[in-house]
Amino acid sequence: MIDLYTWTTPNGRKISIMLEELGIDYAVHPVNIQEGEQNTPEFLSIGPNNKIPVIVDQDTGLSVMETGAILIYLAEKYGKFLPTDPMARAEVMEWLMWQMSGLGPMCGQAHYYLRNNPGKAPHTEDRLRAEVARLYKVLDTRLEGREFICADYSIADMACWPWVSRYEWHQVNLADHPNVRAWYQRLLQRKAVQKGYHVPKNVGEIPSG
Repeated sequence: MIDLYTWTTPNGRKISIMLEELGIDYAVHPVNIQEGEQNTPEFLSIGPNNKIPVIVDQDTGLSVMETGAILIYLAEKYGKFLPTDPMARAEVMEWLMWQMSGLGPMCGQAHYYLRNNPGKAPHTEDRLRAEVARLYKVLDTRLEGREFICADYSIADMACWPWVSRYEWHQVNLADHPNVRAWYQRLLQRKAVQKGYHVPKNVGEIPSG
């Protein structure tokens, strides 16, 4: 049994989508970050970086924080969504790290400036808008002629999709990135993606792309 401590963010959805794709039993523990629940002693005992999501594997007692580490841990534990062939594995890891180091952080900053504090820092907004557009172009180029980011559906797709689902927050029109749009809509048809999006609670209609 996996315990998932999470909230309704792209990072949280990476893990709930993965757990739904695995088809395993897991228990959800909402951590309302708007109310500071990530700062409680109870949460810090398993997630010392004050960030969701965190999992606790009841089989081993191990707690794991940081979404990249969690995705790799689950993929290796259950033998799914991460190839064992060295070249194929390196490709998935490459794009997972691209999300961790680029797409996620830049889009997160875009949320803060472009959506939540518009007009307060025009130079920063312009820089973030341009960088986010560049990252979408990188992904669009990668997806040319591909169904998934790598050869098969993998944790790289699960890591990137929840961030792209907030394209409106990034001031991005997916019509400008047709390969991303097709990939986004393709994954949206997966039942596990739909269910994972609404963990720990239903937040309304999923953006359709």
